[in-house]
Amino acid sequence: MVRRTGPSGNVRGEVAEPYWLQLDGDRRNAAKLWDEIGCSYDAARHTRCRRGACLRQALDICQDLGAATARIIRGALRRLDIRSIPVGQRAATRQHPLGLTRREREVLALVCAGYTNAEIGAKQFISAKTIDHHVSAVLGKLGVPTRQAAASQAARLGLASAPEI
Repeated sequence: MVRRTGPSGNVRGEVAEPYWLQLDGDRRNAAKLWDEIGCSYDAARHTRCRRGACLRQALDICQDLGAATARIIRGALRRLDIRSIPVGQRAATRQHPLGLTRREREVLALVCAGYTNAEIGAKQFISAKTIDHHVSAVLGKLGVPTRQAAASQAARLGLASAPEI
């Protein structure tokens, strides 16, 4: 870090091992150590390499953290001519306390109103099977096993509102 931002010369004092590895150019092992001590962002920053697998791993970490560095990593993946680069969650999904998407919030509201998957599918103009996937995602994000438990949890959390359809 000092070499990039501070005065030139030798580093003095005690320096953590991941920093020494970075200074020696061993980004891969630096990233591994950062990850082991729970510094995900630093691990992602130093996971950079010229191969798609490393960059995808760094992208996953940055997207989970909501870090702006994800944009830089996506650019590197495009320059490598890699296709199907994940774009990550929308801002509204990241901001939701449980990470529910807009569609999941709509489905949750209809579940709370007592609708079946077939009825929700008809209202949303999508298949009941797709609604089943949305309901499963909602149950997982709420940490509950059933629709009734989801409705109760949504009411407790103030998420049960009238459907916006």
